[in-house]
Amino acid sequence: MAIREVREMGDDILTKPCKPVPKMTLRTRILIHDMLDTMYEKAGVGLAAPQVGILKQIVVIDIGDGEGPLVLINPEVIEASGSQTGEEACISVPGKYGIVTRPNYVRVRACNEDMEEVEIEGEELLARALCHEIDHLSGKLYVYKTEDGLHDAAPEEDE
Repeated sequence: MAIREVREMGDDILTKPCKPVPKMTLRTRILIHDMLDTMYEKAGVGLAAPQVGILKQIVVIDIGDGEGPLVLINPEVIEASGSQTGEEACISVPGKYGIVTRPNYVRVRACNEDMEEVEIEGEELLARALCHEIDHLSGKLYVYKTEDGLHDAAPEEDE
């Protein structure tokens, strides 16, 4: 597939609400696979369609737990509980991170790539990733939820 350009903070598309996906098309399937390729290329744990310039309710997530990637279409949080506070970053805000409080547990209803309704439960990192990516679909960036502003991320050392 293809690596797509990632939109960065300051791009108006990241502040706009996304439209639901009514049905699966070849074009949407290609978008999903491009999003996965882009997420892996950028070493992210999640990516939402507006981050690649498309205002559709689609997110992909892979927290590296061996369960493989999640593809969620028209996702909505239907249950949340507990709380966790920790570092959060985003490939649309390169070189920065912030401290954000999120639910420690969420249950999300969405459609999978075959447009079948599914429910996903997530705790800790998965719960954080689900909330972060679903926020993108409403035009919300984590930077507005930080408890003490943005910080410069330490550059990665070459191994």
